[in-house]
Amino acid sequence: MNFITSNKILIVDDDPKMSAFVARQLRAQDYQTELAKDGQEGLDKSADILPDLILLDLSMPVMDGITLIRELRSLPNYKFTPLLMLTTESGLDKKSEGKAAGATGWIVKPFNPEQ
Repeated sequence: MNFITSNKILIVDDDPKMSAFVARQLRAQDYQTELAKDGQEGLDKSADILPDLILLDLSMPVMDGITLIRELRSLPNYKFTPLLMLTTESGLDKKSEGKAAGATGWIVKPFNPEQ
């Protein structure tokens, strides 16, 4: 079941295998996906494609996920866009930091693809 009204999803993760896996799962549900290898590339691509949802990792080179969330939330186009952390980090301190930055939700890797 698709919960997003449109179908463009940006996946920002420095692990190419994880990005490819997530993209395959989403494409099987008829979503369009775009990949970015770090937070800066994710920020740049988000301006070009205006995704309806962004899935992002926490720990990445160049710009981490928390910084990317802060940057996106400062832009008018991303005040209400769902920004989901997809990370191995499950500690409450990191989740709190992500929520304070504007993360919509948190999915811990490894995860069930139906999530």
